Amino acid sequence: MTDVRRRDGDGTGGLRDGSATFEDLRERAVALRREGLSRRQIRDRLKVHNNNLLNRLLDGEPPPDWTKRPNAKDDLRAAAREMRSRGMTYDEIQLELGCSKSSISLWVRDLPKPERAPRTPVEASAAAQKSREAMLHRRNFERWQTKLSAAYEIGNLSRRELFLIGVGLYWAEGAKDKPYDRREKVVFVNSDPGMVSTFLAWLDLLGVTAGQRRYSLNIHESADIGRAEHFWLEHTGAAPDQFGKTALKKHNPRTTRRNTGDNYYGCLAIRVNDSADLYRRVEGWWYGIVVAAERTA
Repeated sequence: MTDVRRRDGDGTGGLRDGSATFEDLRERAVALRREGLSRRQIRDRLKVHNNNLLNRLLDGEPPPDWTKRPNAKDDLRAAAREMRSRGMTYDEIQLELGCSKSSISLWVRDLPKPERAPRTPVEASAAAQKSREAMLHRRNFERWQTKLSAAYEIGNLSRRELFLIGVGLYWAEGAKDKPYDRREKVVFVNSDPGMVSTFLAWLDLLGVTAGQRRYSLNIHESADIGRAEHFWLEHTGAAPDQFGKTALKKHNPRTTRRNTGDNYYGCLAIRVNDSADLYRRVEGWWYGIVVAAERTA
């Protein structure tokens, strides 16, 4: 047998279609393929390590079934079709299989729509209630999904970013000096634990020591006062002697209050001692932010 080889760099490993060697290799490769061997097994058996040549040797020969990767959704599709054939709705199939309605629709769209038996008023009311609950559950999930996604967008804050946030936070929620009522001192009052945490982090950034801070609680007399005081002690990490006397708001039975329940802890006031100079700087920082914003716009 003549072995015709040419070093042409044409990707065939030096073998030409017309050579006896190529035909022999192809015959052997096809036979191995039909025996059920994979490409890797044929490559190792024939010592052919050129992918282009291997492709030509196996041209037109389908791979054996065992080398094909199974479709992970084949079982789900079969199950969905079987359930639909039994008259189950998309919602029921989704509840059972946990896949999307769009996938279910694609899998069973050629099957006839199941006929529904007439519902009694009680059944119709129960179905409507179940549908409303499912809708509320879905909306709550979407709501929290959006919030969590937005939270992750923030990432880490630089010192300057925290500084600017704190200035804006104070000017929105803190006590401010008036020409007719001089109040040049830093006082921040809020009921939101997150706002309080951010404000305290800002004070840390500015070098305001823990000893300069004083706290007091304003809360409705009908609330669990002891529980609220304990909550703010834990949340701020302050010592008990830094807290002043709690101010109680008288309960008015004619007023419908919504700030009640287990998450109601009243409003916490944070005061910084000897803070006239700091207050003036905060006011100046805020004016600087306003001017910079106007320039940017």
